[in-house]
Amino acid sequence: MRLAALLLAAAWVQLALCQRQDPFFWLSALRGRGYGYGSLQADTSGGDCPMECDCPPTFPIAMYCDSRNIQQVPYIPSRMKYVYLQHNQINSIPDGAFDNATGLVWIMMHQNSLSSDKVGKKVFANLKNLDRLYLYHNNLSRVPANLPKSLKDLRLNHNKISKVPANSFDGMGDLSVLLLNDNGIQEVGGALKGLQSLTLLDISNNKLKKVPENLPGMLHQLYLESNNIDALPVGFLDKFVKLQYVRIAHNLLTDRGIPPNTFNNSGLVELDLSFNKLERIPPVSTNLEHLYLQANQIKEFTLGSICSVVDMMNFSHLKVLRLDGNEISRDDMPTDAALCLRLASNIEM
Repeated sequence: MRLAALLLAAAWVQLALCQRQDPFFWLSALRGRGYGYGSLQADTSGGDCPMECDCPPTFPIAMYCDSRNIQQVPYIPSRMKYVYLQHNQINSIPDGAFDNATGLVWIMMHQNSLSSDKVGKKVFANLKNLDRLYLYHNNLSRVPANLPKSLKDLRLNHNKISKVPANSFDGMGDLSVLLLNDNGIQEVGGALKGLQSLTLLDISNNKLKKVPENLPGMLHQLYLESNNIDALPVGFLDKFVKLQYVRIAHNLLTDRGIPPNTFNNSGLVELDLSFNKLERIPPVSTNLEHLYLQANQIKEFTLGSICSVVDMMNFSHLKVLRLDGNEISRDDMPTDAALCLRLASNIEM
């Protein structure tokens, strides 16, 4: 009896570990025994689960319709909070598609074939509790209209958006993640104004010629790489209180386009200015830990840009310094560079 009890306890531990790694691991196992999509239903309140989807009895508020090769949004029971429709061939979302499930919290529709002219103007308007909306890797040419003000995570990257109207994100005071990268955006205008909770903005790989206006002051990560930016505004980083990661690689920045002490910001942890047209190392804070300047046109190792005064108490906290692909080598480093860069474990030149 004691041995049987131990074996039973071990089985329960193994089951708990499997569930912790994958809460729906049992679903895959049952499918392997011949059970098909839509065959494991229990809760039918608000409507039956569509046959092409899975609605696990242990998680009755989630509907899994991902990777089913479906071409339209299926009927969604009213009890649903989480809907997974990614990796399909859906090319339209008509008005009313979500009207039976207005309590939705997550909608995952990335990697489909959505086009803007086939997305209803009011399709998201009644979803007052929507927290996450993933529409990346589609064919959208504009930001969907009437997006819920409750959104916290909006992903529109890898589409064909060229312009972001000023009212695109009106009232989204809780939005913390906004991904607009890999579109064809030429300007953002005042669309970011009022996003006081935004901590991550990725607008890289677009066609911006200048830094967007009204950047939210609570940003923690700002990604602007792979655009056509040739100059930064005066006081570019002054208003940020939590900004730690700034990436402006693969742009057209020159020394003249960077106002004095732009990056001498004590809060920055990582600064990426690689693949630009800089000829000098811009002054940075001694608190900076990662500085990427590779593939520029730097001709001189200006130690004063990293340590304004080199002494035993004033040294750089840089751990990584990339200067390879410039017009200098290790022979150009001043003799007191070791005192300034005593913490750097990775210097490439």
